[in-house]
Amino acid sequence: MRLLEERIVRDGAVKPGNVLMVDSFLNHRLDVSLLNEMGRELRRLFADADINLVLTIEASGIALACFAAQQFGVPVVFAKKTQSVNVDGGVYAAQVESFTRKRTYDVVVSKKFLHEGDRVLIVDDFLASGSALSGLCGIVEQAGATVAGIGIAIEKGFQEGGARIRAQGYRLESLAIVESMDETTGAVEFR
Repeated sequence: MRLLEERIVRDGAVKPGNVLMVDSFLNHRLDVSLLNEMGRELRRLFADADINLVLTIEASGIALACFAAQQFGVPVVFAKKTQSVNVDGGVYAAQVESFTRKRTYDVVVSKKFLHEGDRVLIVDDFLASGSALSGLCGIVEQAGATVAGIGIAIEKGFQEGGARIRAQGYRLESLAIVESMDETTGAVEFR
C-alpha cells in the first residue's frame, strides 16, 4: 500500500534493535484518515473471505482492527494481555512474546465472544517474530473457528515471522513489507 509506505518514509524513524517507530500516526497518535484507508484496503484484500469477526491483541492493533471491522460490518474482539475481573466465564488463552517489550504475556479471549464456525480476520499493527499471530491463531483454533485471513499493517520482512506464518498455510496480507532498515541513515526499503 503506497500510501502507508510513503507515510513510513516521511514520518517513521528507525531505532536501534530493528525498531521502527510509527507512533506519530499508527500506534500512539492515530491518523484516522490513514487508518480508514488501511481498513478499506484490508476489506478489498479479504473481500472473498466471508469474515464475520475481526480479532486483534491489545493495545496497538485495536485501532486498525476497528477500521477494518467497520468496513466488513462485523464486531472486533481483542485479546487481553491480563485476565481481569471484567472477563467472566471461560476463556481461550495463549502465551505470546512481545518483540518491542521483550516480555511474555498470557493473552485471553472470553468464550462468549469467539465461537465455533466463526470466520476470523486477525489484524495487527506489526509482524516481526510472529509470536502474537501464532497465539491468536491458536486461540481461534481452540474455539473451533477458522482463521479466514491475517491482515498486518507493517511486516518486517527481514524477520522470520511472516515466512513462518505463511508456511503454516495461513493467508497473510501485509499492507507494507519492510525489506530492510538502516538505523544509521534512517533508510527504509520495501519489498
